[in-house]
Amino acid sequence: NRAGTLAASQFPLITALGTKNNIVSLITGIGYDKAILNYVHRMMSRVVFVLLCVHAGGEVVLDAPFQPYLKEPWLICGIVAGVAFAILCVVSLRPIRAQAYELFFYVHFVMVLTFLICSYFHTTYDSITYWIYPCFAIWGFDRLIRALRLVIFNFGWRSESMMDATAELLSDDFVRLRFHRPSHFHWAPGQTAYLIMPSVSRLPFEAHPFTIASFDSELFQEGQPQCEKPIQDSMAQHSLGSSTPFWKEVVFFINVRKGFTARLKEAALNGDKVKVAVDGPYGSSFDLGSYDTSVLIAGGSGVSYTLPTLLNIIERVRNGKSSCRRVVFIWSIRNADYIHWIDETLIRALQLAPPSLSISIRIYATSAPSTIQSLPHSYGSNDGPQAVLDDSKSEIGELEDVTAKGDIKDSLLAIEAVKLENGRCDLPSVLRDEVEMATGRMCVGVCGSQAMARSVRGALQFPVSSPLSVANGGPSVTLHVESFGFA
Repeated sequence: NRAGTLAASQFPLITALGTKNNIVSLITGIGYDKAILNYVHRMMSRVVFVLLCVHAGGEVVLDAPFQPYLKEPWLICGIVAGVAFAILCVVSLRPIRAQAYELFFYVHFVMVLTFLICSYFHTTYDSITYWIYPCFAIWGFDRLIRALRLVIFNFGWRSESMMDATAELLSDDFVRLRFHRPSHFHWAPGQTAYLIMPSVSRLPFEAHPFTIASFDSELFQEGQPQCEKPIQDSMAQHSLGSSTPFWKEVVFFINVRKGFTARLKEAALNGDKVKVAVDGPYGSSFDLGSYDTSVLIAGGSGVSYTLPTLLNIIERVRNGKSSCRRVVFIWSIRNADYIHWIDETLIRALQLAPPSLSISIRIYATSAPSTIQSLPHSYGSNDGPQAVLDDSKSEIGELEDVTAKGDIKDSLLAIEAVKLENGRCDLPSVLRDEVEMATGRMCVGVCGSQAMARSVRGALQFPVSSPLSVANGGPSVTLHVESFGFA
């Protein structure tokens, strides 16, 4: 019974770590989606499973012969709870979560509910139910908060157009989903949102997490009278062109796999409008704009993290809220055609960047060499993205001046600050060069595969980044890794 009591005492904490709105995140400031809390949740569950095995084995030995007890309700509930927990531990293994996420999602929900209900009735035998009912309270509180978010962000306005999302097929492997931002929905770079799409999901309230790829900008919102907002929005649309969604809408890059994302791809192919409800934002945002030098590294859809971070740094430097002097934007993609996802957004970002901020964009296409043909190189030798210098003008007026200096079809690749290379990025060499050039504080943010994250960690090890390097005048380097894939 001691092993069983120890196991039961951990149930409330395990439940809290598995919910999106929990007191652990509130106290520590660490979002539920971060690897550390998710890791602790899984490891504690496995330790508890071992304790439950010890508890069950001890009871079998102590109460042998065991058969007379098999008709007791408390024992039947205990056996069912143990089997449900064993299934939970199996489907929670990383290979199964990665390859069959929807199976994990459904089984996890059903097995957790079965386990808690059966555990409650099992523990009535020893009168230790006080470890079980807090789990229901924690889970219920999380669901209540999520329900309130859904109502406020999705059903609090008369117009239903806010729930109409556009699904665009960018390639065989990626879908871009975008919809109008609810007026009370705000987020920071790197935060995620859960999307509920009844027409795509198997269950009406099935929610899937994705990183928000757009930036919650203040360029066209601060200090404007309500009567001027239609004119303001129209001018913003004209100034930003097709890059407008990344400043004024909620945008997601979704990697197509099986199940939910495959059905979303079919909706995009059919050109269907998708009804969507958004729950979020969740997670914390790491402030890379507070460093003198920021290096942003992304692989594929990891640009959902680095692109809004870049836009945020530029806007904060323009507003005098950041002293960042240099940003290096590295994007590794499978096909060079992927550049079209964000090409105009990067052009507008470079045009908005003040002269005090140096920006270098390096794009690496890992597939066979290819060229970008649809965007002609129309910048002259003396042309390019010009910084906005006259602070006396309005933000809209500044953008219009910038837009007039280059046609909307100007190629991103014609800009001197942008380089496209074939092959994989030599991250150790690139990071070593940036550390040698940098002064003050430097941050490296990476969102990509585990192999990419390992390569960045290895590149920043001693002697590239070390106390001795700082003592010799080098930068102090901070590494921030965003999880890539399923939690």
